[in-house]
Amino acid sequence: MPAKDIYHNEVKNALIKDGWTITDDPYFIKYEDAELYADLAAEKPIAAERQGQKIVVEIKSFVGKSLMYDFHNALGQYIVYRKLIQLTEPEYKLYLAVDDVVYENFFQRKSVQAVINENHLLLIVVNTQKEEIRQWIS
Repeated sequence: MPAKDIYHNEVKNALIKDGWTITDDPYFIKYEDAELYADLAAEKPIAAERQGQKIVVEIKSFVGKSLMYDFHNALGQYIVYRKLIQLTEPEYKLYLAVDDVVYENFFQRKSVQAVINENHLLLIVVNTQKEEIRQWIS
């Protein structure tokens, strides 16, 4: 079982506040010889805004020595998880959840935006202080 990110509970609470039901904590990904864990899986009830949508959320705090190195690792993990989820449970969409301060101070860089766009990253921007989702980026 992997260690939880430092913002795990804050992101989980923000999703619950936003009307999501947490279905897996963590979410187990198994494909052939690979066994991995994403942080969360959630679904939104049929009557809600994101009708019947199912998501997997990988939470990243970006508190290492280098934001770019953390981004590099998060991107690689995201790409692997997304592919294996597409192969095993294609009804789920994978999102990367990040703190709003990291999003504003790092994810707005042109180089980072170019990589995000090229790799079609789906993001959830969370105010971890208030445990609120600020933005969904698809």
